[in-house]
Amino acid sequence: MKAVTLYTDGACSGNPGPGGWGAILMFGEHKKELSGGDAKTTNNRMELTAVIRGLEALKEPCLVDLYSDSKYVIDALEKGWAKGWRARGWVKADKKPALNPDLWERLLELCETHTVKLHWVKGHANNPYNNRCDELAVGEWQKLK
Repeated sequence: MKAVTLYTDGACSGNPGPGGWGAILMFGEHKKELSGGDAKTTNNRMELTAVIRGLEALKEPCLVDLYSDSKYVIDALEKGWAKGWRARGWVKADKKPALNPDLWERLLELCETHTVKLHWVKGHANNPYNNRCDELAVGEWQKLK
């Protein structure tokens, strides 16, 4: 399998409000930037969408090092929360409905296709790829204001 690095970020102006997402895929010397937005969304939906769009851009199963500053995304995957929500019919352990089941379902499918290693990075710090993803995401929601 090819080894790919994926950086992602989501941003929102208001929560809900106009939102954007950004992703950077890197394989060897190749680098591809992706971004998009939604007129009325939440920050968490944009964080999830960034990861989904990045993984969907891969044309074959890959080993993916995923870097995100979203504890929501990283913890729910790493700690098995999202799989638990799905197993309980998108209900959390506290019996409340899990948010964003449509996006979690798609992300879990993609994580079954690819081998994803999760890395949390501090947002708005000194990681140039995370900062670039933030620029892409903010640029997208600004188009929607």
